[in-house]
Amino acid sequence: MAPTVLVSNAPVAMRIDIVTLFPEMFTSFLDGSLLGSARKAGLIDIRVTNFRDFAAGAHRQVDDRPYGGGPGMLLMPEPVVSCVEAVQREAAPGRVVMLTPGGRRLDQPLVEDLACQDRLVLVCGRYEGFDARVCEALAAEEISIGDYVLSGGEVAAMVVVEAVTRLVPGVLGDEESARQDSFSGVERLVEGPQYTRPREFRGLEVPEILLSGDHGRIARWRHEQAVAATGRRDLGSPRSFPVQSPAPVHRSGS
Repeated sequence: MAPTVLVSNAPVAMRIDIVTLFPEMFTSFLDGSLLGSARKAGLIDIRVTNFRDFAAGAHRQVDDRPYGGGPGMLLMPEPVVSCVEAVQREAAPGRVVMLTPGGRRLDQPLVEDLACQDRLVLVCGRYEGFDARVCEALAAEEISIGDYVLSGGEVAAMVVVEAVTRLVPGVLGDEESARQDSFSGVERLVEGPQYTRPREFRGLEVPEILLSGDHGRIARWRHEQAVAATGRRDLGSPRSFPVQSPAPVHRSGS
């Protein structure tokens, strides 16, 4: 049975398959902004498949009541596993990821690891989740985007796609942007405060050091701000700008 797909036909460096009950949720997400441009350029190939197409019976049932009782419905193993296996047969099987609240917490090191893969298969849950045999049959890993509950795995899959694809070479206009992002680099710091024009806004001024032209001092100041911002975040403290007043800037001739 032919799956429902959204597809870029250009040569690609990375392929991501998304398996879901609601492929229409991804249309505007995949067509817009950087993702849309990257797909058109053939840098990434993202396909969306509806696992209801692999369900049996006239009503294409994909869920049923849990054994042992309890509220809600569980996704049945047969349609999900059959769909993923069919998708895997189209190319190298890839790394299968199920989006679940009990999975490993998504962070930047994991994103970087996923971005090194040639192919990912993201499986989105719904209702009360998956029959446990889905994970076993697919030898899948589970990933969570945080300790809160969503109605389904589609938004979580979008988070994974957004985080991973921006690390694919050529997707960002300036690859240095990814290297300087929060949580990137050896120290895994968040970015400190940044400023653009105007120089003064409602009595709030740009720190003088950023106007000095001294790139060494600016780099040190930014690192200090990033360390402080990371510390505040780890302690759960309110955000404040800046962490300290920079030393006065002395210009020649002043």
